[in-house]
Amino acid sequence: MTTYDSAMSVPFRVDNCSIEATLRVVGEKWTLLVLREAFGGVRRFADMQAATGAPRQVLSARLTRLVEEDLMRKVPYREPGQRQRDEYRLTQKGIDLYPIMVALMHWGDRYLADDGAPVLLTHRGCGADVEQYFRCADGHEVGSAREITPLPGPGLRLAPRVPDPAPEAGECRAREPRPA
Repeated sequence: MTTYDSAMSVPFRVDNCSIEATLRVVGEKWTLLVLREAFGGVRRFADMQAATGAPRQVLSARLTRLVEEDLMRKVPYREPGQRQRDEYRLTQKGIDLYPIMVALMHWGDRYLADDGAPVLLTHRGCGADVEQYFRCADGHEVGSAREITPLPGPGLRLAPRVPDPAPEAGECRAREPRPA
């Protein structure tokens, strides 16, 4: 993540960007589709494969990674007369991704769904549509990214500055003074 230091008006690069780290874990199509199905209550491999259309090896790799990252956990089960198998359940760390999934869905509904939202999320308690809002710690609604200021956090690690590249052959830079 590149952000700007308001004192210097110079961009700096965050070496430990949380968005980048999150994308390393969940930023792949099949992973997000597995999470979508898990939030919908799908727990078994065959059901997950049917719902996502993921190739068997891809689904297996994604589920393994989600378990390794503690977003899902394996729970053994056995159907009568069958061998023991595992189902996959979201952990709290996985459940905490739900607002991201809803934000992705709402964005897709707004910009990509020509005929309207394919799925509506409603509050189980009253039936009203679910909406997402940002609020500051003092309770003020934040309407857009333009109302938010990124500041250095306590865990910030700055990435080393990258020097300007050397000029390419034939590229002009500031001229050297000519000898008198």
